[in-house]
Amino acid sequence: MKTFDPAIPTKPSVQVIERMFALIDVLASREEAISLKEISEKTGLHPSTTHRILNDLATGRFVDRPESGSYRLGMRLLELGNLVKARLSVRDAALVPMRELHRLTQQPVNLSMRQGDEIIYVERAYSERSGMQVVRAIGGRAPLHLTSTGKLFLAADDPQRVRTYATRTGLAGHTRNSITQLSVLERELAKARQYGVARDNEELELGVRCMAAGIHDDQGKLVAGLSISAPADRLDEGWLPKLQATAQEISAALGFNGTPRFSSPVPAQGS
Repeated sequence: MKTFDPAIPTKPSVQVIERMFALIDVLASREEAISLKEISEKTGLHPSTTHRILNDLATGRFVDRPESGSYRLGMRLLELGNLVKARLSVRDAALVPMRELHRLTQQPVNLSMRQGDEIIYVERAYSERSGMQVVRAIGGRAPLHLTSTGKLFLAADDPQRVRTYATRTGLAGHTRNSITQLSVLERELAKARQYGVARDNEELELGVRCMAAGIHDDQGKLVAGLSISAPADRLDEGWLPKLQATAQEISAALGFNGTPRFSSPVPAQGS
């Protein structure tokens, strides 16, 4: 059942967006491609207006043109839909285990996913008892190479994609501990591949250290990372098995039944 939010308008305030929604609704009503003439008739829009908006949607891959004069929904909508589905299912599977992990550690537990060259925080189990201020709210973003979860995603990439990422981003740093050299990052990623966990040693925020383990879906794909954040002098190595077990529990709920990639706890940085 949908709930009404008076803060959200009942219709778009920009006319072209309202027309775009109408076009998408018509395309969604049919499995096969639809002619420009029929789309125009069903929406009540002039053919030239319909043609112009559909062409713009096709540029963004929201609409496909299988042949001249006909249109259907594009793959970009499928990509975005799968992204939303993955976030919702991972979040639902993670909520209870995250809260239990927070209860055991009394530190913030974060669920993050990759979006481009960044991670985005999609859920957090947190309380004031941790004694640590949470800087990045749910929905916040951070560079891959400066975060424990981000390193897991980079470790899942092939070496050439990591080098491309380094070139594209310049490996900009946030603190004096940030990894800004590709050779250092590659060594860090090699450890993450070997043990299945990664760390942030005050690389994103001074005074905060993190450890992360990966969450995999039923196809074995890395879809999220689960991390524990703590004041730098209070990150407890004893939390690592609990973190790994929780990540495995969430992965299992998503249908993953593979063998964990880590064989033993990853050495703490500096050891």
